[in-house]
Amino acid sequence: MYVSTFYDVVEWTRALHQHLAECLQHCSTQQEEQRAKWLLEYLAEHEAALERVVAGFEKQADPKALNTWLYDYISYAPIKSHLSCNAPYAEMSFDEICQEIFDLHNQVIDFYRYLEGRTEIPETRELIGELLKLEQHEAMHLVHQTNRSRDL
Repeated sequence: MYVSTFYDVVEWTRALHQHLAECLQHCSTQQEEQRAKWLLEYLAEHEAALERVVAGFEKQADPKALNTWLYDYISYAPIKSHLSCNAPYAEMSFDEICQEIFDLHNQVIDFYRYLEGRTEIPETRELIGELLKLEQHEAMHLVHQTNRSRDL
């Protein structure tokens, strides 16, 4: 996806979470390890919920912020999840899945920090700040939940 405005950033994030939810759900049906299967199902639901929350930003954010052009994105390396879901999560262990998902969320957080540091318009800084808080909160929630499931 080509990103040129802050709307595109929000849409890209929404699409990333949607793709991840679909991939995780697909892989959960092929995972043989029960604990990893449960994790994939949980993560798929979590990513689908996160996709819906991010979609809300598209509807509720200040149109001025959403339509602001984004010039610094080109110098930032794009984040790549599994571009096609050929069941990579189905072949991973519980810990490998966790590491992959945490890494992906950390890349999104780093991207938002990068943008927040380069945003000069208050409305866009607020938008990116809210998305950053959301991603950080959800990443911490995922870490907490997966650590609890390890204890079981």
